Amino acid sequence: MLWWVIVGLIAGWITGKLMRGEGYGTIMDIVIGIVGAVIGGFIMRALGFAGSGGMIYTIVVAVLGAVLLTLLLRLFTKGR
Repeated sequence: MLWWVIVGLIAGWITGKLMRGEGYGTIMDIVIGIVGAVIGGFIMRALGFAGSGGMIYTIVVAVLGAVLLTLLLRLFTKGR
């Protein structure tokens, strides 16, 4: 569980730097990073990639999932 928070923190921070616009705050960045890691892991497994790539692989997959999640969040909350 602590590993998820650490990966979520790193992924959320990297996603915040990659994506332009307003951020969601520290706690929400961590949550987006954790959920992004789950989404990214699911997508990578569905594409046939193994989930045993180590720390760098985990962070890259989490960032990709968090970027996708951020894009979806912005798409649905753009008018608000």
